Amino acid sequence: MNVLRIVCLCFSLALLACTETASTDPTPDAATDGSVTATTQAEHGDGETTRTVHELFEDYFERYLVLNPVFATFIGDNRFNGSYANDISPQWRQDARQLEEEALRRASSLDATLLDGTDALSLEIFIADREIALEAFDFREHLTPINQSRSVPNQFIQLGSGSGIQPFNTVADYDNFLGRIDGFLEWMKQAETNMREGISQGYTQPRILMEKVLPQLESQLVGGVEDSEFYRPVLTMPDGFSGAERDRLASAYESAIMDQLVPAYRALRDFIRDEYLPVARETVGLNALPDGQVHYDYLVRRNTTTDLQAAEIHAIGLREVDRIHTQMRDVMAEVGFEGDLDEFFTYVNSDPKFFFTDRQDLLDGYKALRVIIEPNAPALFNNIPRADFEIRLVEPFREKTASGGQYRGTSPDGSRPGVFFANAYDLSARPRWAMESLFLHEAIPGHHFQGALTLELDELPRFRQFGGYTAYGEGWGLYAESLGRELGVYTDPYQYFGKLNAELWRSIRLVVDTGIHHFGWSRQQVLEYMYANSAVAETRAVSEAERFMARPGQALAYKIGQLKIQQLRERAEAAMGEAFDIRAFHEQILGAGELPLNVLDQRVSRWIQNTQQTL
Repeated sequence: MNVLRIVCLCFSLALLACTETASTDPTPDAATDGSVTATTQAEHGDGETTRTVHELFEDYFERYLVLNPVFATFIGDNRFNGSYANDISPQWRQDARQLEEEALRRASSLDATLLDGTDALSLEIFIADREIALEAFDFREHLTPINQSRSVPNQFIQLGSGSGIQPFNTVADYDNFLGRIDGFLEWMKQAETNMREGISQGYTQPRILMEKVLPQLESQLVGGVEDSEFYRPVLTMPDGFSGAERDRLASAYESAIMDQLVPAYRALRDFIRDEYLPVARETVGLNALPDGQVHYDYLVRRNTTTDLQAAEIHAIGLREVDRIHTQMRDVMAEVGFEGDLDEFFTYVNSDPKFFFTDRQDLLDGYKALRVIIEPNAPALFNNIPRADFEIRLVEPFREKTASGGQYRGTSPDGSRPGVFFANAYDLSARPRWAMESLFLHEAIPGHHFQGALTLELDELPRFRQFGGYTAYGEGWGLYAESLGRELGVYTDPYQYFGKLNAELWRSIRLVVDTGIHHFGWSRQQVLEYMYANSAVAETRAVSEAERFMARPGQALAYKIGQLKIQQLRERAEAAMGEAFDIRAFHEQILGAGELPLNVLDQRVSRWIQNTQQTL
């Protein structure tokens, strides 16, 4: 999961609307050579219209950053590091809606035929993004601002811990975070206000999810300041700070933590425990809420960037589960396992040889994979990211509810490396055979390659360079898992089984996400389907099932995106035969930034057509 990437650093509804959107078809004859730089009817574009559209893109993005200061920090823009948006307040929602409406009105008045290929395509995408962003305001997500999977209180801990995106290099940086605390405290108060309103409207989170929020909040109810994650930057102040500044900052942080943050976390914990949980709903599907089915249909469109209906996606998932089971049986035969698939699942999920007993060994195992895979990447890719990445364990305060692996993107200038987070909570749920596919997905050549290369596309307007589509990004991550043998791994049949199990898991997501939110499955039905069809331990099954409950539609993006990229590769291989160049194909997929799936299809189709003409 590319958490904290442009799609996964989800601190606000507007950011989600900006980064997980569907798109209309681009101008038909834009990018006729399969790249984003080819011309349209106006060969070089009309100068005045070009200037106008560039001004529109930049004006929108600048105003968006003001409304979303943490997002600005994430992309390396430090102008707003001392601000925190109360992005669930009535005023913020009004301002955000006004921004989207004005931007859509201005964009719709422009003639795309007067723009060159890059700008025409960008305008088409911009309009579609604004339309779906506005549609999000029809729903009531602001009344359910917290769950165990998407938690602003958790995200704020990461910001303030010194290991996240918030810089702590100068005295000004330390003062900035003190200012950011003020805005966060307003958000916490607003969250309680909104949840009270949700209760009055019969619009609440599932009780089972909110029970998991309590220990997350309680983790910050420290008895002493040095036990707080927020105090870690004080303990690691740069050597260049004067004694007076050290004393001032230490005192200010102690006061902010013990007198403001701890009471705020306690107050929210008490409210959820004493008032919210007793009236939280027992159902788990979005369709159980008022307007929930319409909301879920919207989330399906936004997350997949397709017109596929929930029932169609459910059927695709069932077919993929059956197909992958057949391939798993081939692995069983290869390793000489005697028994059925369920017995094999039990075996690989329980035999001690498949598990580490030390957290450091898990971390070292991922670092060893990097040594194998990284040198082989140039055989498949013309472009290798300049930015580096690190491999770390998920922090203890969030590891219990975090997924098995996550990637946080690099800063645009590469000064802050990307991070592949590996989860070492409950090592009995982290089999060795799952490691190679997870590394491929999150790091090389998955999210790190895709995200870092996009940031290097300086010709893109910033809303595209820093925006994204879940189906594209997560689809690429899952497709990247299929490249293991070409990158020197999957030599062990059990690791290849891990690849199949990872793909199976994304197929199961199609079944259970739609099962929960469209067909009304219970939590127990979801768990039973997972246990019956995959080699999953209880810890992961529960975590994943509850993640799907908390983030309706997001889990659909992986498999739908991967199927599209794989389909495009097969189409290109069939059309080009021996002339097919895998590096050129990957350049087509990654070379224009993140795109809606239908736009990606058109881009690759044009490349195939033009390549055939030159053969």
